[in-house]
Amino acid sequence: MKNLLATALWLLATALAGGCGDKAEAPRFKLTDVTSAGFGKELNLTDHSGKPRTLADFRGKVVTVFFGFIHCPDVCPTTLVELAQVMKELGADANRLQVLFVTVDPERDTQQLLAQYVPSFHPDFIGLYGDRDATARAAKEFKVYYSKQPAKGGSYSVDHSAGTFVLDREGRLRLFAQYGQGPAALLHDIRLLLAGA
Repeated sequence: MKNLLATALWLLATALAGGCGDKAEAPRFKLTDVTSAGFGKELNLTDHSGKPRTLADFRGKVVTVFFGFIHCPDVCPTTLVELAQVMKELGADANRLQVLFVTVDPERDTQQLLAQYVPSFHPDFIGLYGDRDATARAAKEFKVYYSKQPAKGGSYSVDHSAGTFVLDREGRLRLFAQYGQGPAALLHDIRLLLAGA
């Protein structure tokens, strides 16, 4: 009987210790965890007000980086609308999130157009641009694909990677949100990063 009681107590203690161990586990992100990625460490572009910007300017905030272009018919506006929804849901914590929109079409997306387009989704959103070389360097740093595609009437569109990168408050790339994952997953994981995950 003594051995049976000792075994039961040991099993109970083990179960309780296991339960405590669960609380120490890393947070469960809904987006793709890319914490160990060796890219997405820097950006050197100009914002839509004409100010040179680097990722270091946003230390202390969680930062999302999305590459797109103003004439994008669906993916870009949808992503910006979702990020605006995240800002709304964050309430007072929205000032601890910085959304960056990097154009892959610097030929057409001028400073003036970015200044009208990007803040139309949320006044705190920042549009970033550079010349052709700076744009190529930024895209390479984040492993983003983009390619100009001719369209009717002598115009063109731009094929590009459709996903959002999320950096933590220390400026480290942590997460990748594939297009279509929706604002709920972004909100969940951004809250985790804001809490220090």
